[in-house]
Amino acid sequence: QVQLVESGGGLVQAGGSLRLSCAASGRTFSAYPMGWFRQAPGKEREFAAGISWSGTTYYYKDSVKGRFTISRDNAKNTVYLQMNSLKPEDTAVYYCAASKRSLAVTGPFDYWGQGTQVTVSS
Repeated sequence: QVQLVESGGGLVQAGGSLRLSCAASGRTFSAYPMGWFRQAPGKEREFAAGISWSGTTYYYKDSVKGRFTISRDNAKNTVYLQMNSLKPEDTAVYYCAASKRSLAVTGPFDYWGQGTQVTVSS
């Protein structure tokens, strides 16, 4: 059974930082892309960042470019999202995702975590 478990969310003031982690179990994703989505209250889920299997190709949503950094450790089957200069509009539930069939950094993605809440106060 494949599981993706996120951690690291919380409450932070605007301008602060958080680091999200997502540990995968049940299969290895070292040959496939992984990513982070987010969903704010009343809004659709959006793709925030993606990373290739090798960790050398990235995608970032325009609104997070220069502030968020995605990385991965294939030996630990884990993907990270370093979030700096956080803004209130970054408030959302953040979901980890992994693909089992695509090589594109933008997916599609087949497995999802349960989500971790990030709240940025002004």
